[in-house]
Amino acid sequence: MVAVLLSGVTVWVLGQIWWSQHVIAPLTKCASVPENLRFDCYPERGTVVTKELCEKRGCCFVETDRASGNARGVPWCFYPQDFPSYTLGSLNETQLGTVGFLTRQTKTYYPRDIETLQLSVEFETDTRLHVKITDATSPRYEVPIEVPQVTKRAQNPVYTVELSKDPFGLIVKRRTSGAVLINTTVAPLFFADQFLQISTLLPSKFLYGLGEHQSNFLLDLDWNTLTFWARDIPPTESCNLYGVHPFYLVMEADGSSHGVFLLNSNAMEVALQPTPALTWRTIGGVLDFYIFLGPDPNLVVQQYQQVIGFPAMPPFWALGFHLCRWGYKTSNETWEIVKAMRNYQIPHDVQWNDIDYMDSYRDFTTDAKNFDTLPHLVEDLHKHGQRYVMILDPGISSTNPPGSYWPYDEGVKRGIFINTTQGKPLIGKVWPGLTAFPDFSSPNAHQWWLENLNRFHALVPFDGVWIDMNEPSDFMDGSQEGCPQGELDRPPYTPAVAGGSLSAKTICASARQSTSIHYNLHSLYGLMEAKATASALIKIRGKRPFVISRSTFPSQGRYSGHWLGDNRSTWKDMFWSIPGLLSFSLFGVPLIGADICGFSGSTSEELCVRWTQLGAFYPFARNHNTMNEKAQDPTAFSPAARTAMKEALETRYALLPFLYTLFHRAHLQGDTVARPLFFEFPKDGSTYSIDKQFLWGRGLLVTPVLDPGADAVVGYFPRGTWYDYYTGSLVNSSGENLKMAAPLDHVNIHLREGTILPTQKPADCTSVSRNNPLRLIAALSQNSNAWGDLYWDDGESLDTFEKGDYSYLVFNVTQNTFISTVLHSNMEATLITVEELTVYGVQDEPKAVTINGKEAPFSYSANQVLSVANLQLSLSHGFSIRWI
Repeated sequence: MVAVLLSGVTVWVLGQIWWSQHVIAPLTKCASVPENLRFDCYPERGTVVTKELCEKRGCCFVETDRASGNARGVPWCFYPQDFPSYTLGSLNETQLGTVGFLTRQTKTYYPRDIETLQLSVEFETDTRLHVKITDATSPRYEVPIEVPQVTKRAQNPVYTVELSKDPFGLIVKRRTSGAVLINTTVAPLFFADQFLQISTLLPSKFLYGLGEHQSNFLLDLDWNTLTFWARDIPPTESCNLYGVHPFYLVMEADGSSHGVFLLNSNAMEVALQPTPALTWRTIGGVLDFYIFLGPDPNLVVQQYQQVIGFPAMPPFWALGFHLCRWGYKTSNETWEIVKAMRNYQIPHDVQWNDIDYMDSYRDFTTDAKNFDTLPHLVEDLHKHGQRYVMILDPGISSTNPPGSYWPYDEGVKRGIFINTTQGKPLIGKVWPGLTAFPDFSSPNAHQWWLENLNRFHALVPFDGVWIDMNEPSDFMDGSQEGCPQGELDRPPYTPAVAGGSLSAKTICASARQSTSIHYNLHSLYGLMEAKATASALIKIRGKRPFVISRSTFPSQGRYSGHWLGDNRSTWKDMFWSIPGLLSFSLFGVPLIGADICGFSGSTSEELCVRWTQLGAFYPFARNHNTMNEKAQDPTAFSPAARTAMKEALETRYALLPFLYTLFHRAHLQGDTVARPLFFEFPKDGSTYSIDKQFLWGRGLLVTPVLDPGADAVVGYFPRGTWYDYYTGSLVNSSGENLKMAAPLDHVNIHLREGTILPTQKPADCTSVSRNNPLRLIAALSQNSNAWGDLYWDDGESLDTFEKGDYSYLVFNVTQNTFISTVLHSNMEATLITVEELTVYGVQDEPKAVTINGKEAPFSYSANQVLSVANLQLSLSHGFSIRWI
């Protein structure tokens, strides 16, 4: 064993080591390999693996009960411990770490395997390690997203790196605990032109992330394979969905956490097994890993976003309630819904239109007959302080009379469409019929997109854009002419994509784009369109852009939010939305939600009430349903149901100052907005599998009803004191499940001890509510302390924090004194006053209350709630309120 010292970072080079310390003593070649340590040597689908096929690859074959083996997914064909891989040669020190070369020991069974690889290990920060493996002699495709350029090596990394020489392997450990976070020595490395594979042990079974998939938040490691290739498909278990996020987070035995990100956009899959272990397989690019050491899960996600970029700050109105339907047949019908919402005084900030508004479903057009009053509707929305958003699909109609459709004519003229291998625009089929697809990897396409949006905005002054069908979706497989027979469209190995082909419901992988082939760029399409759209909106409106995208990729949060796609009006789908929003919180896309009440199918009144109560706590809250089903906007239901929905939305609007501040913290440093419980209680293993509750920030616990016919709900309360948000009644928990009343007009939300919430009197839309007085709620800890903050600006201008055009206040309670401290102030905050302070958990009734030293009236209730009203205190100046 030889230790190589690299400026304070020790890299151990291990000779002839195969199993890690977690694996039992040396095994016989095949028969003694434990079941959970079998790494699949024959992952191809549709092939009956025989002993002959398996041993032809030099692998072990164990004939077991085929029926039970198939059902469980345990591989029959697996690697022996001496399977040939790469050998690590000499190492050379670099500015950031070390570089070495890997030499293939013997030719493998995938075509064009690469003989010599370059290994780069860079100690980028004390908590971030960067490991890249690529072809040593020829450049390969790498994902074209911006990542930080580091020039100085970490001085005190919290990790160590060990490299196995023959066969090559990488081991990453946490210095403090010695926990092995990465160990790739358990299976061979593959690096062929169209097949890259690497496996690692995991330190625990508590694995999260790896999206976009419909699954529990805690991933199933029981021989489960997750596939990544952007796909138009309603959320379905065991399918690759709209977005691609190859990032995972693991909770370790001591409550520490780490994350791993593979920066690769090619079709891939991750095979999970109960060892616990996982195997990455991708069919292009390079193996470009970032490893984040946390040590707590909040820091892991922050460190991940330091690489992919922090999310954009949304406009304030984007946090209001959105309403949409595919099936508003006219602009007047849309308008009637808006008026009905106003009539019932139900909070409603943004009205949307689906593809109904278009002329023959063509982008940048309106139906002159049925949507002739659309400009007037938008004008009316703006007069009432509301906003308008419409859908755009990337498919551009290609069958129009010459000169009749500027987007296509100009697109052909400028050469901005994705081309076939013959250099002609690839023609697929989407809503308008035959369509061409803009190549958003081209700057020329961005300019063309801007001009189209600008022309349309002059007619219909929309406020945001909903980009859909951008996987990209295609109603035919590939193109009008099919796809070529080459290895781009039919690669030697195809991950388990829905439809069995890379071109299933999308365009040909061989299609040509400006910067690369679609084979490499497919899963980036939604990200590139979002980037073009956000940039265009900034230039057109001069304000913060609002974009919601269906397809997503790492760094998406910088340009758009996301909704979870075409869900169904079922109780199960309502539950699935919670793991979905928690996963996208990990992925750096905090503006996330699901279609409230479900998209397809008809909801029931009970389901829609319960879903609205849950959806009121989605960071992005939109009710959206399909055509030819019963209406599901709040005005469509009985007075009792309508009132329950209204009250849930008013609760959301009251909490918007708190929610807006959470988004500021997400934008500033990558904090999560919607948060799993274990992020705040990482030492409490009972929180690790919870995905029926979630937190806003650190202090607001949401426990929705997710089952029909229920009038009570069971929720887990981590150890400590929790307060009912509405009444201040306290729950002292030792870390237990508690049953709570949950009538149809009530959603349970609780404040964590030590939290101060800024809330605001709700109104029908945010343009009114954001000017209303504040009510501050302080939930005292057991030692009578609390903390909170408030970020405030004009709600829509660009870069307000960066320019200093904001107010930021910190609230503290210590020694029976509430103190508001202004750390930064602008004129915007002078428009708002604090009208009331409510303090939960005041154990003894006060004798007096003073405000800035002057005695003031107050009230005190039997459930230990102190209220001081009619304060009329300006936010621009610090103040103190004391009770004695």
